[in-house]
Amino acid sequence: RAFAAWLGLTPLQKSTSWKTKLERTSKMGERTLRRLLIIGSSAVARQASKRGAAEGSWLARMLARKPRMLVTVAQANKTARIVWALLTKEQDYKAPVAMAV
Repeated sequence: RAFAAWLGLTPLQKSTSWKTKLERTSKMGERTLRRLLIIGSSAVARQASKRGAAEGSWLARMLARKPRMLVTVAQANKTARIVWALLTKEQDYKAPVAMAV
């Protein structure tokens, strides 16, 4: 989450000792990398809304109930977390296997 926060892809966190509140997305941090992630994610969201995402997938569920720009930033956040995990573990990306229903 710290990497995504550094990129400016996570909501600002305002908290007291007992209550946490998430506000708007901060947009602070690495501007160029954030822009590239959002451009890539917007292409994914656009294609998913035109052609339809896989039934029951995270992206299809999000597009059904949230605005497309919010889904785009959420997808960019998810991608940034995957990139961070791959870089820290020094592994290659393995696409998730689709479950047969």
